[in-house]
Amino acid sequence: MIKRKTRAAILGLLLGCSLPVWSAVQPADSLYLLPQPKSVEMRTGVFRLNEVKKVSIQAPDSIAALIADYLPEGMKATTKSSKAPRMEIRLKPEQNGNQTDESYELDITDRKISIEAASVAGVFYALQTLGQLTDEEQKTVPAVRITDKPRFAYRGIMLDVSRHFFDADFLKRQIDVLAAFKINRLHLHLTDAAGWRLQIDRYPRLTELAAWRPQHLWKEWWKGARRYVMEGAPNAYGGYYTKEEIRDLVDYARKRQITIIPEIEMPSHSEEVLTAYPELSCTHELYKPSDFCVGNEKTFEFLEQVLTEVMELFPSEYIHIGGDEAPKTDWRTCPRCQKRIKDEGLKDEKGLQSYLVHRIEKFLNAHGRKLLGWDEILEGGLAPNATVMSWRGTEGGIEAVKSGHQAIMTPGQYCYLDGYQDAPHTQPEAIGGYLPLSKVYGYDPVPQELTPQEQQLIIGVQGNLWAEYVPTEEHAEYMLYPRALAIAETGWTQPENKSWKRFHHKAVQVTKDLREAGYQAFPLEREFGNRPGAGEVLKHKAWNKPVTYNARYWGTYPAGGDKALTDGLRGGWNYNDGFWQGFVSQKRLDVTIDLGSLTDIQRIQADFMQICGPEVYLPAHVIISVSEDGKEFTQLKEIKHKPVRNDEVTFKTYGWEGTAKARFIRYQALAGDEFGGVVFTDEIVVE
Repeated sequence: MIKRKTRAAILGLLLGCSLPVWSAVQPADSLYLLPQPKSVEMRTGVFRLNEVKKVSIQAPDSIAALIADYLPEGMKATTKSSKAPRMEIRLKPEQNGNQTDESYELDITDRKISIEAASVAGVFYALQTLGQLTDEEQKTVPAVRITDKPRFAYRGIMLDVSRHFFDADFLKRQIDVLAAFKINRLHLHLTDAAGWRLQIDRYPRLTELAAWRPQHLWKEWWKGARRYVMEGAPNAYGGYYTKEEIRDLVDYARKRQITIIPEIEMPSHSEEVLTAYPELSCTHELYKPSDFCVGNEKTFEFLEQVLTEVMELFPSEYIHIGGDEAPKTDWRTCPRCQKRIKDEGLKDEKGLQSYLVHRIEKFLNAHGRKLLGWDEILEGGLAPNATVMSWRGTEGGIEAVKSGHQAIMTPGQYCYLDGYQDAPHTQPEAIGGYLPLSKVYGYDPVPQELTPQEQQLIIGVQGNLWAEYVPTEEHAEYMLYPRALAIAETGWTQPENKSWKRFHHKAVQVTKDLREAGYQAFPLEREFGNRPGAGEVLKHKAWNKPVTYNARYWGTYPAGGDKALTDGLRGGWNYNDGFWQGFVSQKRLDVTIDLGSLTDIQRIQADFMQICGPEVYLPAHVIISVSEDGKEFTQLKEIKHKPVRNDEVTFKTYGWEGTAKARFIRYQALAGDEFGGVVFTDEIVVE
């Protein structure tokens, strides 16, 4: 455990701790600042911090006391005016509609430091920037004028503490880092099938039973019987936050300008609840249902009682209700659910989910709170005041804002931090995918197809760390940093001020600093990078030649469409990069390439991948044939392979080498009987 003072010395001026060890470099475009401010104006000279003994704070006494807690060691606050204070902090009223509460001005000359902000949050962020400017060895900061404000009001990170439990002290460690880089929301995924993580007095079995399981690793529990055990049972794994711990954690985050948003899943992802209280499901079976019975009034009694206790603990404006991936299967045969559909004049089961969301929103609104949910809450009609968190791409966010609702963008392709951040063979096990820092950083949360008015309804961005394959605190930090830093800059910095070259240079240094402070950050300076050849154009004899699909590709993963397999573009470490084409038909891959004329051929090959978690498998049977007329084909090679289910990300080349003359090439890659799934390839190379 790293002591808080040591952490803060690395991370910034956090709540009265010693000054940070940041490198101060004079050119404005290379100042060590992350996220990059709105405006930076360099001046000549430096200011010596050891000359500051007292800081003049011009603010009401109660607010001045809060600001005083942010000052570094050795500096004392005073509210008495001075003719020439060496450091001065002033709060000012909001002057115009373009200035947010988190804005600030930091003015440093060789004689004085001045901070002016509209709120305590603005002062806090100004001090974080000051900390990044500080040369710890020389106790100096460069003369500079910075005017700054965030692009988005909501800048979030989500931690999944259900699949694997991370204690309150771990969360505090992350809050220290996130606050230093101006993240202002911490979303906790508190409930899911793998474990309930919050003390609820009214329903004690949620923490006596539903918070514990016999297996530590989620994947072993998930692949097994998915049972729960009582607290205190031998080998019980799990845990939960007591109300006292939550109050302390919320206060800890508040002092660092972070709001904690609780998520209580409904109507699905609730197997743990429905095992502890089976009367709340449609069938009352143990260990099977995942959906609450929406036709049962006891369900709403439970949800409202739980949410009442949640709201007593979390002052957050938003309460997240999940709302994703509800199968709704039991609702179709449940008499109570069908009666609810009929009585309420609902169209179908999607309407029934919408009924629950509307009703819960009304309850939250009556208590002064707002409902936040994953984009499935759009199904059946969105509740009047709900905010959508768009994760299945950007479509949910676009639909929400076009209907007048606010949205937070968190698409899995750019914001799911549980995927590999480097070459899979160099990384600890992950759920799959490939999300390098460059891709996170390159994401713009505002879709270009929105009008200027609609764009204003995109209120923020969030990175999500799901923990199915993240069983330890060390692994969680490894997955978070530096990608959370890219989320921080995307949320704060205006697009025109972003620079990948500058950001990458600074992120390398930050990850080194984090590791020196005891955090297990990914060593960005040793990044392997994307799959060799990915994204580059490979010219070969079939390059840009027409392809006839004897079995169509999967529309969900079309890559470059009909030209994808001969466009010369190679895929990277995962099928979601837009270069891998997917096949799910019975025949899987079956295509014919027309070379245009009779051609001498020495090699035909294609690459495939296997990632068993999302049911992506290597083909079990490959047949490569050639023809001069496109009618009569001669088989060159037949390859048989037995896929084996494992946790590795695997790539394999299936090809033929020899001497042949042909105009047409037929390439077939078929799935096996044992493992079907999806077959992916990126290019059929002919040489």
